[in-house]
Amino acid sequence: MTRKRKSKKINKMRGRRAAGYGFSAGHRASGQRGGKGMAGTKKHHYIKTVQENPRYFGRWGFKRPQRVVEETAILNIGDIDQMADKYVERGLAEKNGKRYIIDVSKLEIDKVLGSGQVTKKIDLKGAEAISSRAKQKILDVGGTVDLQEEESE
Repeated sequence: MTRKRKSKKINKMRGRRAAGYGFSAGHRASGQRGGKGMAGTKKHHYIKTVQENPRYFGRWGFKRPQRVVEETAILNIGDIDQMADKYVERGLAEKNGKRYIIDVSKLEIDKVLGSGQVTKKIDLKGAEAISSRAKQKILDVGGTVDLQEEESE
């Protein structure tokens, strides 16, 4: 006795456009959504991409190279003049008569700028750099400036 084989639904649906899956693209992989990824961006997805965003294709803008930028710690000579007594109290400076001997390297300052007034005689030392205006103001009052010498190998 032979067994009757059950016919598959798909065989019954052959010849019909959607083959039982509803609308015509119903059983296709990415055909339902117009393709994967960038498919159709220059054709049937043109309005979503290019017309709304003209910069959709290609690289745009500028990205600064990521390199280490060393920041310079600065302080104005007017601020040093105002804080001179407090530096002496904290042990960051010395007072010799009316002269203040200030080592800027103890204050962790790299450069001294020339803004502000200088009313005290300041002997400044240990600075890596000093502006010409700050140097002139110190010298006008009767102070001295000794820059830090770079170590030679």
